[in-house]
Amino acid sequence: MAHAAHTDCPGCTAPDLAFAAHDHAHCAEDALIRAEALTSVNGARLTPVRRRVLEILLEEHRALGAYDVLARLAAEGYGNQPPVAYRALEFLVEQGLAHRIQRLNAFTACVHMGEAHAPAFLICRACQSVAEASAGAARSALEAEAGRSGFAIERTTIEALGLCPKCQGKAE
Repeated sequence: MAHAAHTDCPGCTAPDLAFAAHDHAHCAEDALIRAEALTSVNGARLTPVRRRVLEILLEEHRALGAYDVLARLAAEGYGNQPPVAYRALEFLVEQGLAHRIQRLNAFTACVHMGEAHAPAFLICRACQSVAEASAGAARSALEAEAGRSGFAIERTTIEALGLCPKCQGKAE
């Protein structure tokens, strides 16, 4: 799963390395500090449940469904009612701390918390790993094409399905 950028962890910022094994525990802590600051600036609060959900999303390069998150929360004593997970995930998406991956009906932590960006999600169809890549050029091209038709884009989500390097190696 994607997480906040950290210069000491190339896997945090490079989609090709996000699929490779790397130690990114320090990045998760950096992301949590950034999340606390961003929510505070926005007049919101990262409650213990919201913080724990973000921690869960930051643990690995995978998108997790709401029920996966709920199972983890319930096992840790945070409650087992679906609204607990859904409200926390919705908050994280609204605050720009996480993204919803439509294809997987799942969520992943944002790599560029607090930054305006156009993400694309590289989804491995075999292991469900997800990397967040920049889609700025694709978004610009799409906006130009839409503009020629008089259409104003309000939101785009780019999701690419394929095989990560690890799963490509297994298929050979």
